[in-house]
Amino acid sequence: MPKGREEILIKELLINNQIREKEVRLLGADGEQIGIMSSFEANNIADEQNLDLVLISPTAKPPVCKLMDYGKYKYETTKREKENRKTQKEKIVELKEVWLSASIDVGDLNTKAKSARKFLESGDRVRASIRLKGRLITRPELAVGVMDDFFDLLKDVSTMEKRPVLEGRTVAMILNPIVKK
Repeated sequence: MPKGREEILIKELLINNQIREKEVRLLGADGEQIGIMSSFEANNIADEQNLDLVLISPTAKPPVCKLMDYGKYKYETTKREKENRKTQKEKIVELKEVWLSASIDVGDLNTKAKSARKFLESGDRVRASIRLKGRLITRPELAVGVMDDFFDLLKDVSTMEKRPVLEGRTVAMILNPIVKK
């Protein structure tokens, strides 16, 4: 059996007349144990109480069935799964990149800091990079100075995860947002 098909069968529980076991252990709607009986008797009890007979543990000896409103159960589980996916999405933190120049002017630096501030306030990490071109490769301390000025503008909303370091022809630094409680 293909794997995808097997997962679908596991998610769908057997209910009412789909249960073909001779004997089952029956649990009431509130979870108390009613006893061991034939699946036919358990089905009759479910019909009397206007509930569904649901096979919740098919591998147990004897298999365990529970009386419940199956439609309500399915609705609540899908609602819970949807909520879990929504909260999971919020926890993803991205690494945004801001490119600077070793000879950047104050106004341009403020503009770049403003965009980096938006990223940090939305919870993302920021990597600030400067590509050293031509003769600037001999003066990486200029790029480090620009990086320090950039961090000074963002001190109130970030912490420095990685100090400015020369990596090949690029000076890079990583900033983390400050977590507010």
